[in-house]
Amino acid sequence: MSEDSEEFKLLDKVFPVIKNGMATEPVSEEELHRLHEMFKEKQLIAPMYELIFMKIEETLYEFTVPEFWTNFPRKLPQNEAGSTERSSGKKDNYAEIDKKFQQFQDVVKRLYVRYTYYHLLLKRLATVCPSSEVPIALRKKPSEAADFYAMFQSTLLALLPQNFDENVHDLYTIAFRVFIYNHSESEEFMDVVESDLCVACGREAVSCQCQAIASAFSITNKYLSMMGILEQCAGFILGQLIEERIDSKVSETKENYATSHVESLEQWLNTVVMQWLTRIFNQGSLQVKPTSKLVGKSVERFMNKLRFYMYEKYAFTIMTQFFQVIINFPLSQPAVDDLKVCLVRINLKHCFVDTISEMLQLRLLHPGVDTPDILTGYVAALKTLSHFDPSGVLLRTITMPVKEYLRGRPETVRCIVTSLTGDSTSDLAEELVKSETAKPKEGTNDNLEETDWENWNPDPVNVAPATLQCDWTDKTTDIIAMVVDIYGSKEIFVNEYRNLLAERLLSHIDFNPEREIKNLELLKLRFGESLLHSCEVMLKDITDSKRINAHILSPESGLTEQPPFQMSALIVSSQFWPTFKKETMELPSAIKDVFDKYTKAYESYKVNRTLQWTPLNGKVTIEVEHNGKIQDMQVTPAQAAIAIHFSEQPQWDLDSLGLKMNMPPIVLRKRLVFWQSQGMIRETKENMFVLVDSSADSGKQVEQANTQSNDVCEEDEAESAMESASDQREEELQVFWSYIEAMLTNLDSLPLDRIHQMLKLFASQVDFTQDELKNILQRKVREHKLVYAGGVYQLPKA
Repeated sequence: MSEDSEEFKLLDKVFPVIKNGMATEPVSEEELHRLHEMFKEKQLIAPMYELIFMKIEETLYEFTVPEFWTNFPRKLPQNEAGSTERSSGKKDNYAEIDKKFQQFQDVVKRLYVRYTYYHLLLKRLATVCPSSEVPIALRKKPSEAADFYAMFQSTLLALLPQNFDENVHDLYTIAFRVFIYNHSESEEFMDVVESDLCVACGREAVSCQCQAIASAFSITNKYLSMMGILEQCAGFILGQLIEERIDSKVSETKENYATSHVESLEQWLNTVVMQWLTRIFNQGSLQVKPTSKLVGKSVERFMNKLRFYMYEKYAFTIMTQFFQVIINFPLSQPAVDDLKVCLVRINLKHCFVDTISEMLQLRLLHPGVDTPDILTGYVAALKTLSHFDPSGVLLRTITMPVKEYLRGRPETVRCIVTSLTGDSTSDLAEELVKSETAKPKEGTNDNLEETDWENWNPDPVNVAPATLQCDWTDKTTDIIAMVVDIYGSKEIFVNEYRNLLAERLLSHIDFNPEREIKNLELLKLRFGESLLHSCEVMLKDITDSKRINAHILSPESGLTEQPPFQMSALIVSSQFWPTFKKETMELPSAIKDVFDKYTKAYESYKVNRTLQWTPLNGKVTIEVEHNGKIQDMQVTPAQAAIAIHFSEQPQWDLDSLGLKMNMPPIVLRKRLVFWQSQGMIRETKENMFVLVDSSADSGKQVEQANTQSNDVCEEDEAESAMESASDQREEELQVFWSYIEAMLTNLDSLPLDRIHQMLKLFASQVDFTQDELKNILQRKVREHKLVYAGGVYQLPKA
């Protein structure tokens, strides 16, 4: 077929793409059928079918697509762009933007013209070379139009320049703002600032270009949508712009965690944003035709991305302020519920665990935070996270560092017990009161008549052990059990409560036991009656002591004479009370005589029983006359004894007074500080104390006491009379030393775990952990009673 022949001229007229032409001429149906018959006669249908598609792909790749992308030049560097913007005024800038808008619209329109040109060729090809006459192996599947669309899209995106988004970002930013302004109903742009500038396009009102920008935006999106490349070419930019709107909407919820926002955000997304996308993808109309399935799919796909982004953004917004959410729980419960909804929609649990765990460590776990404050934050976190995740899996992972840190602080047990039973209202005290009315239901696991039995699921395999103690029928978590789980032993808390109760009973002269009885009954529900039996006896001792005091001091008691002063003895059952500190003091003879007479009266009242006085414990109310002034003071027995000795002898050497009172000098000096601070005793020279007997000396002593107050510590009047729980625990564990010596004598050397196993087997009267045993052994190593080498312990060689 020569180029001058009629057949070739007809072929060039019908398919100008053969010669890389882009202009078409009108062709009649007769010409198409004539060309078809000619190809059929010469058996050229299949070759021409392949040739036309090959030329379409060639012109797309070499002409149409490159011509389109060359209209988006490289963006200037930041410094050059900045200097250009500074040198040009606003009017020139607006003119440049208008010019770019028009250019962008024209470029997209030209691409659409090329797109329709190729579609016209496909229609002619369907008549000239019908697919039914083409071998199956050569046919385009699923259809010629679908194959061309895939070719068009892949070629266009394969040559997409890197700076395309940067070139059109500013244009779409202004156009999208104008678009929202034109289609806003009630919630966008309602607060309009009084100004001569347009709210949407930012120009003077008299030269507002909103309509022109909106028209260009609509027409451009229409062309891109008709070519099926709107989402590919402008989807990223539109996504960024809508995400900025979502960011602004979500930021309005900050610090407002007392209200749920997830439903309002979902409603806003499903109405306002949905309308925006529908108008953009559906050529400005909200009515999607049933035949426009691609529009519906594109909008739904876009909405899924934005919905995911909104949940993620809102979840991160709550997580960044989750410490305030924890502290303000349950006021902040709506925010916790919203976060729970978000994490169901998106998988951010690992991020949530890491973020909250790091937040708690940053805010709580450092030396500048007091233990009560850490405990308050820990309890608040337990409450919040147990509501967030009733299974306790996330709770255990997040709070583990706080739990380990609290276990390492020596005052944690005391803070917990004080919080449970103290005067002030605390979260733990409230939980203790709740446990009275919310007891675990018995037999809930065997109840086969549950209304929701079909939806029953077993507990998670990695659920927190303390959480298993809660009632899973109503999903309420036992906060106190989780706090007790810090140490894993109830005995530690019961012993500390016993010490604290003893201190309270000893520090209050007129003690009202009603509150302590209530606390004890609540604790018995929590820890059991057997562990708290000693505390019951301690409270009973208070009542019995009042009765015994009243009897002994009455005329019927047989007391030979009434004591020269009022006294009230607290008679305790030593085997039930904590161990008293092993300190002693020799009482003044007059006081000692009264105590001896009281003891004899008690022995006559309680046959086969006697009293063992602890002279350092208790309170003494004395009347002090000094320099003509009389005042009543409440002091400790040691301070009262010092005052009596100085009233008998105005000058004392520290060693002599210590010998007189049977008290070590270093302890006695600490007791003397109180009277020094009162200006009644002064130290004339080292270890020599005299009674101040003149007003001049008194004034001098007061001034001296003030100057010494920074160097000398006053005695703590609230000093505990009981041994601390750690001291008592250490004494209990010292029982093992004889067993350890015997084992190492017979077996020469043993590792730590073997010693622990043997002690658990042969000396099981005291429960202990391997860490506690290790502390004992290391202490003996420091005392040179043991040798540790090669991972084993042995006795030192003689």
